[in-house]
Amino acid sequence: MGVKKRKSYNIDMCNGSIGKKMLLFAVPLMLSGILQLLFNAADIIVVGNFAGDKSLAAVGATSSVINLLTNLFIGLSVGANVLVANYIGANEEDDLKKTVHTAMSISIISGIILTVVGIIFAPFILSLMQTPDEVTGLATVYLRAYFLGMTAVMVYNFGAGILRAIGDTRRPLIYLTIAGVVNVLLNLVFVIVFHLDVLGVGLATTLSQVVSAVLTVRCLMKENSGIKLILKELAVDKSKLIRMVQIGLPAGFQGMLFSLANTFIQSSVNSFGTTVIAGNSASANIEGFAFTAMNSFHQASLSFTGQNVGARKEERLNKILLTAIGYVLAVGVFFAFIYNVFGTTLLGLYTKSPDVIEAGMNRLVIIATSYAICGMMDVVVGSLRGMGYSVVPMLVSVLGICALRLVWLATVFKMPQYHTPEMIYYTYPVSWTVTLIAHLISFAVVRISIRKKWKIT
Repeated sequence: MGVKKRKSYNIDMCNGSIGKKMLLFAVPLMLSGILQLLFNAADIIVVGNFAGDKSLAAVGATSSVINLLTNLFIGLSVGANVLVANYIGANEEDDLKKTVHTAMSISIISGIILTVVGIIFAPFILSLMQTPDEVTGLATVYLRAYFLGMTAVMVYNFGAGILRAIGDTRRPLIYLTIAGVVNVLLNLVFVIVFHLDVLGVGLATTLSQVVSAVLTVRCLMKENSGIKLILKELAVDKSKLIRMVQIGLPAGFQGMLFSLANTFIQSSVNSFGTTVIAGNSASANIEGFAFTAMNSFHQASLSFTGQNVGARKEERLNKILLTAIGYVLAVGVFFAFIYNVFGTTLLGLYTKSPDVIEAGMNRLVIIATSYAICGMMDVVVGSLRGMGYSVVPMLVSVLGICALRLVWLATVFKMPQYHTPEMIYYTYPVSWTVTLIAHLISFAVVRISIRKKWKIT
């Protein structure tokens, strides 16, 4: 019975219809991300309505810091995902087991490192970001409370990545739902009943993350396949770690650079004051639903490509990419319509301030209309990483996203006539378009390289 139940969660990514199976993979993952954002939105809505705009701005001002500090290690989980998918496709059971135990060991180590760094350096990092004095204290409190749960965040991300590699996106959805309900309930208790303000939101988030991590570990321990987790066998296999780093470190470094560029963007936004910060924060949270929905197809392209590379089914790689691009285009157009028509109403859930709502719409209209470009860009990156090429998309993204945004802020944005929040937001669609074109060229080159390599071997 145990084996049958396990198989019911898996998806055969190497045979049969790609479109249908990609939907089966992506929809639970999409729902997981959207649920997570709903729970995060509940954090911000509770803070905005029961603690005020300063608290809302304080929570919003920390998002880029959190991403900056966590993306390097989250990138390693991408490396674990690709390795697990490769070994499943190639039916290499022993290598699969070693990869799983190495990945979970690294998740614990990285979580501890992040907790220490986040708690100690929170005030220093926020000051570098030109966070306004009136929200710095609250932002520091929230950041420290959030980073208490970093080990749980890492364990969940690495564990969920392993489950995604076998095609299981349903159980992480269930665990995230449970943790999210816990998060919302604790938010209401800590903020409304005990008046803990941003500290309550941070603690609620941390405790809910512990719940999701425990459930994920329990799931892996009950598995009857090569991804079964045995706690006493937790160890770092050097060869698997090196391969994980080769794939994951460029992805993590790319994420860090993205976050660094976005930190400069956040600093530029911060220079316009609390109202613009709060509007930017609320809009970014709303936009996250579109990004998360499209990101599920990025994950799908990575896992599907990874397994097919392991099985050496070269003829399916182009179909996987084109299918994923078709899906993100549809999702992007849908959310662009929703945000343009109902944006003001959605922002009204976060704050009652007309000025904050107007500031939020100024961002939402610009970015929502072009988000499909971002989705296509990420899907191509997923395919490249699934093929084991992580350095190429990193280099392309560093130039196309990070460097271009920094140059934009240092030149166009500095011109008096363009020194507006809107001109900051235009950096997103411009950089997405340039980088998408470069990634497509890279994909074509890598495909030719793989075809030649497999024919030789």
